[in-house]
Amino acid sequence: MDDVSKGAGSLVARLDGIAEALIAGLDARLAHLAGIGAEREAWVQMLAATGHNAWGIGAIMVASAALAGVLILGLRRLLPSRMGWASARPLVGELAVALLATISVVILARIAVQDPTERHVAQVWGLAVVLSLLVRQLLVLLMSGDAETARAAPKLQAFADAVSVGIAWGLLGLATLSTLTAWGAGSGLRDLAGTFLVTLPGMAILIGAYWRFRSVVTNAVAGPAPVSPWRTRFARVWPALAILALAGTALSLQLGLTLGRPLPSLALLGTLLLVLVAPHVDSAIALWSGRKERAGSGSLVASAMRRMARFAFAVAVIVLLGYEWALPALTALGIDGGVIRSKSIQIGLVALVGAFLWNAVAVAVRRLDRQEHQVSADDETHVPHTRLETLLPLLVGTAKVGILVLSVLTILLILEVNVWPLVTGLSVFGLAIGFGSQALVKDVVSGLFFLVDDAFRLGEYIETSGAKGTVEKISARSVTLRHSRGAVATIPYGQIGKIQNFSRDWVIEKLIFRVAFDTDVEDVRKLFKRIGGDIAADPELSPDLLEPFKSQGIAAVEDGTLLIRGKFKAKAGKQFGIRKAILAAVQDAFNENGIRLVPRPGAPAAPQA
Repeated sequence: MDDVSKGAGSLVARLDGIAEALIAGLDARLAHLAGIGAEREAWVQMLAATGHNAWGIGAIMVASAALAGVLILGLRRLLPSRMGWASARPLVGELAVALLATISVVILARIAVQDPTERHVAQVWGLAVVLSLLVRQLLVLLMSGDAETARAAPKLQAFADAVSVGIAWGLLGLATLSTLTAWGAGSGLRDLAGTFLVTLPGMAILIGAYWRFRSVVTNAVAGPAPVSPWRTRFARVWPALAILALAGTALSLQLGLTLGRPLPSLALLGTLLLVLVAPHVDSAIALWSGRKERAGSGSLVASAMRRMARFAFAVAVIVLLGYEWALPALTALGIDGGVIRSKSIQIGLVALVGAFLWNAVAVAVRRLDRQEHQVSADDETHVPHTRLETLLPLLVGTAKVGILVLSVLTILLILEVNVWPLVTGLSVFGLAIGFGSQALVKDVVSGLFFLVDDAFRLGEYIETSGAKGTVEKISARSVTLRHSRGAVATIPYGQIGKIQNFSRDWVIEKLIFRVAFDTDVEDVRKLFKRIGGDIAADPELSPDLLEPFKSQGIAAVEDGTLLIRGKFKAKAGKQFGIRKAILAAVQDAFNENGIRLVPRPGAPAAPQA
């Protein structure tokens, strides 16, 4: 009880200290803002003493921004015409333009401006304009990639423009703060500019963009169809989450300034931009990957790399955020930064390799499935699968579980966690299950032998000791059969017993007809032969007919009735249509030739007309 009271007292004392620091910092900021007139006069006098004035600094800022804008526009026109890859790959072209413009701004400022402070201001404003225009163009490209319909494109364009204005406002505001700091402006002026000219207007523009275009943002974040339920829910709440992130960033900046521990503004702006655009980039990657996948081009490695692109992007975002914020915090706690970097890189590589193998398995399975089971639109829906198609689901599940387990164990080893007790515990647990669940072991082992023996496949019609139907699902423990009437039977492998497979290779169908005792058997034989020839000449039935329908003579004599049997051989599963056609032809032939069928003794008589 004493420990609890001490802990509560310590927490209350810490909260009181934070509150006192906030109050003291707020008083200090208000005092600086109250004396902003004196700071401004002192700053103007300081500039005059050094031979400068506010108008001259403003001219440098405007000239640098205009020069950077002209460079960007000129390079955008020049580069695509000189280099074909720049126009074929807009993203790479924009990055190349921004890089060349940045180099040009730095070099021109160094050549044209001699004063170090003026040169610094010129370079900062030039880089701010370059980054602002680059961000705008990247957002436009990103949003145009998200737009799957022409109707959504203008709204996405408007949203990209609004976000670009907010980001540009922030970058130019940071350039303004850097200019004030370089020329020795007081804390009151810097606070006024940072709060009322940069943070509040910039955040208001961004929050207004997300609120105004929230439905457009939701559709863009959801990405191309089909959309999973969790992605749909995330897309619905994303505009609200983005607004909260923006408000939280503004609040964090103000708290840092109040406590006298200002956060790095450029890093915070970069982090905010990364978080805001991450879902849109993910949707664009999914759209691009889906298009390539539908085109069916590329090798197995290329397809697997495209499928894992979203995962790789997520890893990159986490790594950047961790490097920007978590690494300094952990280093402050006394943890070696080099060790953190090394282990982070190793874990990231293991995750990427695991994701690549996972997607490679998925791509390989999809391609094998396309090769093994290509059914035209005219074919029946329920077609027996090949042996490979039957085994693929089990093999894929085993491979993916193995990849996942090995990746997790490797990451634990990198983190210096002793995994051998875990492996031993799982082995003992599995052994205990094996001894305690003999029926389960019997089912799994029996199923393994059934699959090895190729006793049945997906889509085949089989009959076991307890049920019959089409094989609809195969799991590690049981097989699911769908009866022709729709009933579903799930049978453990250990209870299957004998299997009769009616869907392999060929089937011989035998038909028995009861005719009068005085019927000429030779006439029946000739009729059956003619019917067999007609069926064999039918273009719809002949591909499935292996041996024509023919008579087998008298099978038996029963109560003064001749039992005449006929047979034909057809592909497995295709005999039903041929049987129906033969029965209809036999009925017509018997009626035309006066051959009378005799009902089975005890059968109900036909109703009289």
